[in-house]
Amino acid sequence: MQFQTLSVSLHKKGCISAIQASLIALDLHFLCRDKVKLLKIIIMKELKGTKTERNLQEAFAGESQARNKYTYYASKARKEGYEQIAALFEETAQNEKEHAKMWFKYLQGGAIKDTLENLKDAAAGENYEWTDMYDRMAKEADEEGFTEIAAAMRGVGAVEKHHEERYRKLLQNIEDGVVFSRDGDCIWQCRNCGHIVVGKQAPKLCPVCKHPQAYFELKAENY
Repeated sequence: MQFQTLSVSLHKKGCISAIQASLIALDLHFLCRDKVKLLKIIIMKELKGTKTERNLQEAFAGESQARNKYTYYASKARKEGYEQIAALFEETAQNEKEHAKMWFKYLQGGAIKDTLENLKDAAAGENYEWTDMYDRMAKEADEEGFTEIAAAMRGVGAVEKHHEERYRKLLQNIEDGVVFSRDGDCIWQCRNCGHIVVGKQAPKLCPVCKHPQAYFELKAENY
């Protein structure tokens, strides 16, 4: 079947747009990762500014809030002696987490981005929270006489500032290539088995539990 004929055939089925149909037909001739990425970009461009995009955002927010709420309810049920109810709240919370992930991936263009991009996004989000959101909300709470809430918001805002700084440091570590190596000797610890290694670089494989380098971190004591 020729490319143009196949494209029209796919579009006439009513499930996808003409642009998507063309790209899918093209992929049957020249399947490669770049065109898969291009298809995702086209889908996102079509989604941008639509009611469906707003609905996905609402669904993501609703499922995310439900997930957190049910974990709080589970904790309360367990404290009151209802283990079965607590477990069911936790099971439902996990379901809601997966529902939220589905909608989030659509909003992200079909897949969650890489860690470098995620750290940039996380840092930007934390920056907004402490420089704008909580600062504004605290002022409004003060104006309305809710001084305790205002103080709590300022306190959380200070935490978000630290979160931003931490994300930016981790981002810098990746960009500088120093997540698993430093200029001088350091103490590296396996997060899985606790094995300690001293050197400029974490081992590619833990010699004790055989977990990969990804499990190593700089050792830090807090006692």
